[in-house]
Amino acid sequence: MACCLTLSDNSICRIKPLILLLLNLNICIEQISATSYLIPSELSNIDRPFFDDISPRNVSVVVDEIAILRCRVKNKGNRTVSWMRKRDLHILTTNIYTYTGDQRFSVIHPPSSEDWDLKVQYAQARDSGVYECQVNTEPKINLAINLQITANNDLEIINSNRRHYDSKAARAKILGSAEIHVKRESTIALTCSVNTHASSVMWYHGSSIVDFDSLRGGISLETEKTDMGTTSRLMLTRASFRDSGNYTCVPNGAIPASVRVHVLTGEQPAAMQTSGARRSRGDTATIIFISIKILYISRLYIDVNPKGR
Repeated sequence: MACCLTLSDNSICRIKPLILLLLNLNICIEQISATSYLIPSELSNIDRPFFDDISPRNVSVVVDEIAILRCRVKNKGNRTVSWMRKRDLHILTTNIYTYTGDQRFSVIHPPSSEDWDLKVQYAQARDSGVYECQVNTEPKINLAINLQITANNDLEIINSNRRHYDSKAARAKILGSAEIHVKRESTIALTCSVNTHASSVMWYHGSSIVDFDSLRGGISLETEKTDMGTTSRLMLTRASFRDSGNYTCVPNGAIPASVRVHVLTGEQPAAMQTSGARRSRGDTATIIFISIKILYISRLYIDVNPKGR
């Protein structure tokens, strides 16, 4: 009997690690089974669209500038992203399509990106208000952004400061006539000469600072310091009608200068920026003058030598 007990004890000692292993395995299986009931709901939450809320909820821009309202949607899937204007519940865009007659509104959506940003060109005071980025889930989710359009008083301040300069003060001058006409799709080239070494030179289009990083593209600025002062050259390629307007060169510490630009189609007016027309008129005048002079000399020669007729 003692031998049996010894054998039994030895057997138990041998299978004890196996029993513990089976118990641990059973606990793991139960945990996996319990977790498996949570997976569907967790997966549904993971697959559900949501906003990557990293953008400001309040956006403020100046009149006539471009306003960008950011909206990044994660896990969009086959859902639809729309922008709605809150004050009149008007749907402005759906996915990449615009559903408003106001062509200033559009969506910026780079291919394969999660961004569905609302772009408002030439923002006006009437555009102020709340806009919602919406995704047609069930229930629907939305991201509200408040847009505030403010007036730019920079040019008013600049103009009001003109009286503080005397006639010998540093000042800017835009070369050429006060009004420039250019053809559409051509290049607008403006040169501003300052009779001092200005630390910086800013350009305004209307009341807005010219944005060299804007989506328009094709805008460049070259500033050169010379012995006489500072020269700033502004160039805008592929001119469109929207580039028309007043351009102001604003050097730091000097009186600004302005020029009016007209982007046209059709016949060249007298003030067309290209100098081809003026050269043509000048060449014509020169030819007429030379012709008259030749006739005059010929007449004198005939009068002096009547026999030479």
